[in-house]
Amino acid sequence: MAKCINFFLHETSLELFQLRRLRFLRACSQTLNVARKFTDDRSAIILGIETSCDDTGCGIVDTTGKILGEAINSQHVTHLKHGGIIPTIASEMHRQHITTVCENALKSANLRLRNIDAIATTTRPGLPLSLSIGNKFGKYLSRIGNKPYIPIHHMEAHALTVRMVQKVDFPYLVLLVSGGHSLLAIVENVDKFYLLGTTVDNAPGEILDKIARRLKLANIPEFSHISGGQAIESAASKASDPTKFVFEPILTRKRDCQFSFAGISNTCFKYIDEQEKKFNISDSTISDLYNLCAALQLSLAKHICLRTQRAMEFINNMNLISQEKRTLVISGGVACNNFLAKTLETVCSERGFKFVRTPPHLCNDNGIMIAWNGVERWLVNAGIFRSREEIEMVTIEKNALFGESWIERVKDANIKCKLVKLNKKL
Repeated sequence: MAKCINFFLHETSLELFQLRRLRFLRACSQTLNVARKFTDDRSAIILGIETSCDDTGCGIVDTTGKILGEAINSQHVTHLKHGGIIPTIASEMHRQHITTVCENALKSANLRLRNIDAIATTTRPGLPLSLSIGNKFGKYLSRIGNKPYIPIHHMEAHALTVRMVQKVDFPYLVLLVSGGHSLLAIVENVDKFYLLGTTVDNAPGEILDKIARRLKLANIPEFSHISGGQAIESAASKASDPTKFVFEPILTRKRDCQFSFAGISNTCFKYIDEQEKKFNISDSTISDLYNLCAALQLSLAKHICLRTQRAMEFINNMNLISQEKRTLVISGGVACNNFLAKTLETVCSERGFKFVRTPPHLCNDNGIMIAWNGVERWLVNAGIFRSREEIEMVTIEKNALFGESWIERVKDANIKCKLVKLNKKL
């Protein structure tokens, strides 16, 4: 009897233990589900690092598009003194400031590295020495924080930034114009792009900076602390006759979306030489500075607008984007030019496209656009490296293709178009 009682007690104890264990497991499961729900519902936070050229930028953005923190170290004044960007100097300044810039971005967001879900870094295209600094530091943060790593294509980031601040549905046409690039592309989705045209020589921002230096605009107090492109736009706004200097149309027989700005640059240098010889000028600026800048700006805008208009015609003829979704997005440093923006807006109005301009403070290189590109990729789980071995193998690329090339496809379409009438002084 005692044995039976003992056995019964043993069985009862075992059942009680199993019951308690079952209750414990259920409680753990409920807690885990709550934790999972919290994790799933919580906005992910991405830290972005930008060092493709001469500015060290860090931005922190969540998956709702909220900018949580930002910091940037501009090298503009330093390179202005040297008459252009010196890669070795740019790289050294990135190395000196990148830690502080990222720390300041985290401080401005009131966050620590442990609060970040992933690190996004520009790895292509750009100045190799500058890209290397960002890539090494980004991988370092990924390693010490045990965070996923998201390599970012600089131009793709420019193309997508507008979606952080405004609802723009895929697909759409994008025009990127900056100091290093100019291109037209259809943005199909986060990582699918169709390139319609790009520059065959110099980028528009590059020639504007070179011409500004040749014109000695930095010697004029009101232009001394701004970029060459900004100085030319400001000088052009003071013009009395924007048509005084004639710039011949560019690539008029080429029915494609390719850009060329070397001819504009050469013509402008020719006019400057003529003016300097005519008035015996050596150290000062030419007297007809404002009209020349206005003519230059108008020529550049016409060329960009004609190529963009042909891209629109190509899209319309091929019915690549539904009529209600036809949108032109412009971004990049040169997109900050208000005259260019207004001329493009005119073209959009004539060709049935909605015009969307990336906010000027996000057009120039910055960490926010890199963080946002990381967000876009995070949301669709594309291009995210999670294993340490994969992350350490990520390298930088000086030159990188932008999507799938449809340049020949545009040429084959052989689209003839006459540029819509533009106001010479908007």
